[in-house]
Amino acid sequence: MNRLVLAALLVVTLTTGCGLEGPSAATPEGGDPDRPAAVSLAEATPLADPRDWTGPSTAVLPDTPVDPVAVGDQRLPVTVTDAQGTRVTVTDTSRILALDVHGTLARTVFELGLGQHVVGRDISTQFAEAADLPLVTPVGHDLAAEAILELDPTVILTDTSLGPWDVVLQMRDAGIPVVVTDSHRGLDNLGSLTEEVAAALGVEEAGRMLAERIETEVAEVRAQVEAVAPTDPGDRLRTVFLYVRGQSGVYYLFGNGSGADQLIEGVGGYDVAEEIGWKGMRPVTDEGIVAAAPELVLLMTKGLESAGGVDGLLERLPALATTPAGQNRRFVDMDDAQVLGFGPTTAAVLDALAVAIYAPEAVS
Repeated sequence: MNRLVLAALLVVTLTTGCGLEGPSAATPEGGDPDRPAAVSLAEATPLADPRDWTGPSTAVLPDTPVDPVAVGDQRLPVTVTDAQGTRVTVTDTSRILALDVHGTLARTVFELGLGQHVVGRDISTQFAEAADLPLVTPVGHDLAAEAILELDPTVILTDTSLGPWDVVLQMRDAGIPVVVTDSHRGLDNLGSLTEEVAAALGVEEAGRMLAERIETEVAEVRAQVEAVAPTDPGDRLRTVFLYVRGQSGVYYLFGNGSGADQLIEGVGGYDVAEEIGWKGMRPVTDEGIVAAAPELVLLMTKGLESAGGVDGLLERLPALATTPAGQNRRFVDMDDAQVLGFGPTTAAVLDALAVAIYAPEAVS
């Protein structure tokens, strides 16, 4: 199971009425007046034992405005060998498109100080500074060749999470330099992915600076998490990540290699998927849920809503209702466009999830 599967799953989000459906759907961070105020883990009072909490909670990301590093000297032209082994020469970065299923690449370009040169966005790019850019994925996560060509990009950064792939090849045939980056999202390549993007745009120094900043911020948050999480791995909450699209009957358990495994590790949980040998992204089975016996379930917010909230989800997945998580209604949801991005906002994501898990009263 690879990132194309995740892209296909996310398309379901956008075609069944439970997700983002067009240009007006981009909600800048901090744009929901009804959401709870964000609280950092450093400000919150954690529970003595996270099992003392029963009931769902929502991880609330604080406003995270773009904070670009100094670009320094930009060196063009630059020739790079991309993640597919293709040598690409970039001579002009005046009109950039950065496109992937998580919106990570565009945010990275903005944080590298080149946001003013980004001319369009995908549906997953939803931070405030990019919200007014025209969409090149008008239907789900499908790239639209005409929409891309109308923007006359001088370079395209993407990965294998978006399609149809023929559109990407068409852009190359049209003479546009296309750099395909690593599609993996996780805690283990935060710096290298950042530096990939920077190298393709001729700002390697800025890339090193941004990579160091991201990794430092994540390390600081993880240290705070470790201070409140149980020391013994056996005492940590047995955690799974469910991808849910109730209206379409889509229920996937994300396991090793999906990114969710590293997210669980990053918030001090016990990754049950590793224990039961669940790899990649696979449909949920009653046997799998029972074997996992999760005490905590992480989900995307729109996914939980699509199933009718916690009550609806437990009704649709009765095996889940028999688990400790189901019995204690211990579900933590987070915005779909944020939770698995693993880009410049990773530290803030981990912090928000940690508050929802260890100090849920702060966001309830």
